[in-house]
Amino acid sequence: MIKILHTADVHLDSPLKSLALRDPELQEKVQTATRTAFMRIVDTAVSEEVEALLISGDLFDGAERSAKTAAFLIEQLDRLQNSGIIVFYIKGNHDAENPMTGEIRLPENVRIFESRGGKFRVGNLDVWVHGVSFSAKQAPESLLPKFGTPEPDAINIAMLHTSLAGSQGHDTYAPCSVAEITKMGFDYWALGHVHKRQVHCQSPWIVMPGIPQGRDIGELGPKSATLITIVGKDITVSEVPTSAAEFIEVRVALDGIESDGELRDHIRTVLSETAQGLISDAGLVRLTIGGKTRRKWQILRDQDSWREVVAEIARSTGVLWMERIKFENITEIEGTIADGSAITELERLMDEIRLEPAFASELTTSIKTILAEIPPKRRSILMPDEAAAEELAHALSETGAAGVLAAMKGASE
Repeated sequence: MIKILHTADVHLDSPLKSLALRDPELQEKVQTATRTAFMRIVDTAVSEEVEALLISGDLFDGAERSAKTAAFLIEQLDRLQNSGIIVFYIKGNHDAENPMTGEIRLPENVRIFESRGGKFRVGNLDVWVHGVSFSAKQAPESLLPKFGTPEPDAINIAMLHTSLAGSQGHDTYAPCSVAEITKMGFDYWALGHVHKRQVHCQSPWIVMPGIPQGRDIGELGPKSATLITIVGKDITVSEVPTSAAEFIEVRVALDGIESDGELRDHIRTVLSETAQGLISDAGLVRLTIGGKTRRKWQILRDQDSWREVVAEIARSTGVLWMERIKFENITEIEGTIADGSAITELERLMDEIRLEPAFASELTTSIKTILAEIPPKRRSILMPDEAAAEELAHALSETGAAGVLAAMKGASE
C-alpha cells in the first residue's frame, strides 16, 4: 500500500474576511487559520505515513514577502523531511507573483517543477509524478502540451493548476477539458486553482481538492485535503479535514412563532444543532431570519436588539460566531394587526413616492455624492455601474420605508 496526500490553494497567510472577526476571542482562534490548515495537512501526512505530499499550486497568496511565513514554511517542510516524505510542488498564478521561493533555500525533500514541465520518481517506487509550473501570473494557453508521456508499467500522477473549462469566480488559467485530460494516459490528475472540491472523474482520477481553509462566506463549509491510497494498480481517494474555521449559512423559520421567548428558544435550538455538526474548530455563521408570523413588524422594529441577542446565543456555544444576520422575506399573517387609517395612508404614500422617477433620481445622485468620498478602488466594488447605483437606491428606499412602518406597526403589540 502506498499513500500520497494531495492539496492545493493553501494561500498561506491570506486573511479571513468577516465582520465576526471584530470579536477578539475569534481573532485569536483564526488569525492564523491558513497556517493551521497547512499544519494539519503536515500532521496528516506524518500520521498516515504517506510517501509524498502534492501541492498543486498557490501555496502562497500574493507578492508580499514575509520572513515569518518563510520560517513557518521551512519548519513544516522540515517536519516532512524528518519523516521521509517528499514534497512535489507546482507554482500556480499566485506563486508566480511571489518571489519567496526564489529567495529561501527549501529542504532537500522538496521537488519544484519548472514551467517547461518535468517528472520525478517517488523514491524507489513504481510511482512517477509529472508537473508543470506557471512561469508568470497568467497562463492563457493550455499547459497540456508540456507534459511528457506516462512511464510504462507504473502509476503516473500529473499535477496541473487549471480552471479547466472555466469556473465561476475564478480567472481562466491553463484552460483544458476533462475529455482532453482523460486521453493523456495518466492514472491520477492532482489539480489546483478552483477552491471548491470536486472529483471530475474516477477513471482516471481527476481531483480538484479545493482550498484547505475557506476565507469568506463564498467558500462555505468544512475544507479538506485528499488522501490517495494505491494498492497495486488500484487507486482510491478519501477526504481528510483541514480547516480551522468554516463559514456556514443557517436559516431560522418564523412560522408558528408567537412570542420573543419562543423565537429565542428556536434560535438556541438551531444554533446548538449547528454547533454539534461543526467539523472545524470554529464556525462563522450567516443567519437569515424569515417566514410568516404575527410578529413581523415587532421583529423588524427590533432588528438591532435581535442581532445582539443572536450574537450572544451563538457566542455561548463556544464555537460559533455571527458573520452576519439578515431579516429577509418576513411576511405578515393576514388580519393580525388592524392598522389605523393614518398608518395605512402613510404606507400608501411612501410606496407612491418610492416609485416616482424624480425621487429615485435624486436618491441616486445623493448616493453618488457620498460614494465620491470613498477611494476609487473600493467605490468601483460598491457601485460598478449605473444599474448598481439605481439598485442600491431602490434597496435603501425600501428598507427605509419598512423601518418607518416597523416603528409604527410594531407599537401595536
